[in-house]
Order: sequence, then structure tokens, then C-alpha cells
Amino acid sequence: MKVDGNSLRPGNVVEHKSGLWKVVKTQHVKPGKGGAFLQVELKNIRDNSKLNDRFRSSETVEKVRLEQKKCQFLYADGSDYHFMDNNDYTQIAIAHDVIGDDASLYLKEGIEVEVEMYEQEIIGVTLPEHITLQVVEAESVVKGQTQSGSFKPAICDNGLRVMVPQYIESDTYIVVNSTDNSFVERAKN
Repeated sequence: MKVDGNSLRPGNVVEHKSGLWKVVKTQHVKPGKGGAFLQVELKNIRDNSKLNDRFRSSETVEKVRLEQKKCQFLYADGSDYHFMDNNDYTQIAIAHDVIGDDASLYLKEGIEVEVEMYEQEIIGVTLPEHITLQVVEAESVVKGQTQSGSFKPAICDNGLRVMVPQYIESDTYIVVNSTDNSFVERAKN
């Protein structure tokens, strides 16, 4: 589907320069001279190379439609991660390179994800935005610091280091934003 170059948003996948690219960042630029354009940071889906390009409103780009399947993470065995398709219960093995280091941190048995495919080729996994983790190590509160204004480092059960409010202690369950690894709230029971 052809779309205007200035209508791209982060997360879109486009066919550009004979490759599949995911839009990472966009910025509208209006120079003093000439027409406005969209400065776009793109990441190649197959080889993870990056590209910065400019798109004017008069240009069109081929936006790619991805097939998305809801899947459940089962287990990891060295270099592959195994998922079960929630519709037909078939198992899918996905290489670590496709998933990436950041996403693999959040994969726990039973978590539901969306597997993205383009022409039967798996190109990525989308995690839920909020994921519950257990804090296994947190620094103790320093006397004199305000409870609401300061944060301290904590290490979660998956090895992720997160800045949390002072009231969070070890063995507390917290909700973390999977896109930027930030603390959201204390998990509700």
C-alpha cells in the first residue's frame, strides 16, 4: 500500500531501497529555505543495519502489511526460541537474531506475544507493553531521602536493571514498560 512519505510513524514497516525497513524514529523538519520534510531513522529487518533518510510529502513509500499471529512462549534451547500458535497449536522456532537481546530478556514461559510475518518469513516479535517482573535485589532506603522524588536501582528476576521508587523492596512484583525498560507501578495481586 502506497502512503505519503510524511505519514510514516515509528513501528511502520516499509519497502525502501530494495529492502524491508522498520521505522525507528521520525522528526518533522521545516528548514528556513525549501519545503518541509520528514527525517526518518530506519532499521533493516534482515541485517539490522541503520539508515537515515528524508521523505517529502510529495514522495510515496510502499508500506508493508504484516501478518500477526498471537503466540505463547514455551521455552528456549540455546539459539532458538519456541512458541506455540494460539490458533492451531503448532510450534514455531525463532532464532535469537530475529528476536534480539532486548526482547529475549522478557520472554518467560507462558507469556503471550505477537509474531510478525511477511510472506511467510518471521521478521519479529512484539511483546506486551507492560510486563510483570519480580525484584530480586534492591538497595536499601537511605535515611533523609524523600519517598516520592528519588529512585534507586533494582535488579529483576530476568537480570534487567530498573530504576524504582524508594518504597520498592526485594521480592516485590513490579510492572515494567517493555519498550523503554522503565518502572510503571507496583504489581497488583
